Amino acid sequence: MCVAIPGKITAIDGDTAAVSFGGTEMKVNVSMVDAAVGDYVLVHAGCAIEVMTEDKAQELIDLFNELEEII
Repeated sequence: MCVAIPGKITAIDGDTAAVSFGGTEMKVNVSMVDAAVGDYVLVHAGCAIEVMTEDKAQELIDLFNELEEII
């Protein structure tokens, strides 16, 4: 099973972006997408695979938060 997590880009340096996942920042490869600071991206295995709207990202974040409460 593969899981991709949405996060917000806070900085970009070449093909690497700092992406915030609920306050935790990680370095992510953004070479496969056309993204800018402030965009939300779907991240899998350290790579941004899709740029998404804030509404769609928040919907996924809310779903993951609901799952955490259940588990």
